[in-house]
Amino acid sequence: MIRHAYRHGWLQAALLLTLFLSAFLSGHAAGEIDSIVRLDVVEVTATRRPLATVQNLKGAELRALSSTSIADALKYFAGVQIKDYGGLGGLKTINVRSLGSQHVGVYIDGIRITNAQNGTVDLGKYSLSTLESVELYNANKLEHCQSPSEYASGATVYLRTRRPLTDSLSVLASAGSFHTWRGRATAEIKRGRWSGFADVEYLNSKGDYPFRYKSEYEDTVGRRRNSDIEFIRAEAALFNGGFASHLYFYKSDRGCPGGIVRRLSDKYTNIGREWDTDLFAQGSFTHSFNSRHRVKFNLKYTHEYLRYNTDYPENQNTARVDNHYWQNDAYASAAYSWNATEWLSVNTGYDFRASWLDADLKKFSPVRRQDQKAVLAVQAHRYGFRLAASALFQHYKDYTRLEVGAADPLTRTTPSVTLGYAYKGLSVRAWYKCIFRVPTLNDLYYTQAGNRNLKPEYTRQWNIGGDYTVSPSNWVLSAQADIYLNHIDNRIVCLPLKGTYTWSMMNYGKTFCRGLNSTLSANVTTAPWRFTLLTSLTWQRDLNRTDPEDTDTYNKPICYAPTFSCGVTGIAEWRMLTLTVSNLYVASRMWSYADPEDILKPYNNVDMKLTAQIPHWTVSGEVNDLFDVQYEHIPRYPMPGRNFRISITYIF
Repeated sequence: MIRHAYRHGWLQAALLLTLFLSAFLSGHAAGEIDSIVRLDVVEVTATRRPLATVQNLKGAELRALSSTSIADALKYFAGVQIKDYGGLGGLKTINVRSLGSQHVGVYIDGIRITNAQNGTVDLGKYSLSTLESVELYNANKLEHCQSPSEYASGATVYLRTRRPLTDSLSVLASAGSFHTWRGRATAEIKRGRWSGFADVEYLNSKGDYPFRYKSEYEDTVGRRRNSDIEFIRAEAALFNGGFASHLYFYKSDRGCPGGIVRRLSDKYTNIGREWDTDLFAQGSFTHSFNSRHRVKFNLKYTHEYLRYNTDYPENQNTARVDNHYWQNDAYASAAYSWNATEWLSVNTGYDFRASWLDADLKKFSPVRRQDQKAVLAVQAHRYGFRLAASALFQHYKDYTRLEVGAADPLTRTTPSVTLGYAYKGLSVRAWYKCIFRVPTLNDLYYTQAGNRNLKPEYTRQWNIGGDYTVSPSNWVLSAQADIYLNHIDNRIVCLPLKGTYTWSMMNYGKTFCRGLNSTLSANVTTAPWRFTLLTSLTWQRDLNRTDPEDTDTYNKPICYAPTFSCGVTGIAEWRMLTLTVSNLYVASRMWSYADPEDILKPYNNVDMKLTAQIPHWTVSGEVNDLFDVQYEHIPRYPMPGRNFRISITYIF
């Protein structure tokens, strides 16, 4: 209860008021006689350091980065790969420790963003403007009163929205390279225990950036086509103690750029277009009856519409399609935690989710999926030792009117266990987690490619790590390192089985990944200066262990998985000015087994951002890819080179 109150600030306020009165009375009595002022006992209890493997960006650090979307912030975390198809309009997905995008759960205020159709989340749709923190957990967060869904991913990303402390209204205008224009307005309100915000953003960009693609056989210079985007995003949230709600709307019209080809000309341009409309409304309520009992309820409804069209006269080398998809999702959850003793707690919960997918594809029948989860988890701590263990039950059942019928129901129970020990500034941990991802509706039912006999994709993870924090008077140093092993069985891939033009989803593949993630952060304050250093390092070997007889692929690195990557970010603050310089290095990556020479070259990406804050105004200028490095995440999908952005914000 004390910790709960501490988070809401009244203990800090009581402590500051007590100290203020003490100083006032002492000063008032000075000149008479020394006196003793007896203070009432005030207890302040800090939140226990997390047992899970976690990285986070929050507050000033998050705002100082040269970033606009969630993907831009996550790329600085150790063990993270961002797949980006180029430009503001390109799809952006996250891959953690080479598990695959479908194994990463993304949560807003503790409720998952879902997509039953393809299992991935486009991070480019979500802004940093209303966020208080971004956290990445390998495995999952270990807290009291968690929903079963939070245990159901190989890695989890938590986005926490900012709770307003005062009334304010801010307006932002931004202009950038490649005809990019952005406007945003944010209103925040605070009334007693109630607080909330409304945030609206509009962006328009041609995305017509120049590029140069050079290889042994070609040297192509051109300008990126069909990478434009126009979107409007609107969000609103309301908070009151344990109650939190969130309303989100996103509507976009974007080009889907194709891969560049030799002797670039109009007739080779991929003229695909995509229209998205996403809407969700969610709410949660948490209540503690006393220090021993807590309940949490979640509700969410999601509607998504997608249209993909390539039916243009100029599009000569692409099949002409005009497909529409409608997806609806309803979710409800209840969780309960019981502090049996001061050192033992028990958590249990139940989730129910129903998803509907419809499309106007030929021979496609609407599909409905029921997803049920239940969890039983315990946590214990004694003499610095900590234990967390859970068993997660999952049941999936699909319904469809297709003649061949739906896939068989799937029922599994998977375990997870974490051990740790903490002493002063040092903590060590070891954990194991077994989890799976159920085949998506596209995997099972997509016309001409779906396979209703797919098995779930199993992941087993082992991790040993620790962290150390030291914080003398004016500086803080924190270091973290983890060694990990991942096994994935029955990987789901799309393979050509009946010729080049007939592909099918198959369980084909086993992978073995071993790696090291480490981070180091330092914070030094010497008025009026403040310096922050953030570093991350990843070394890993993700190997194909599918077929020992296939000498071309067995024990070879998985495509797109770099062996080494690291990031360094420095932030210097002086009075009203903040300068941020970040460098991200990614080593070479194989992208095809057909030719061992088919590799994506290593690259360094240096970004700079200068921000000036004066009363009511914030002005920032950014230079991304300072040295104009031509690099790719996906072959023949060049990323923008050097580009600029200036933003002006006025706060009423």
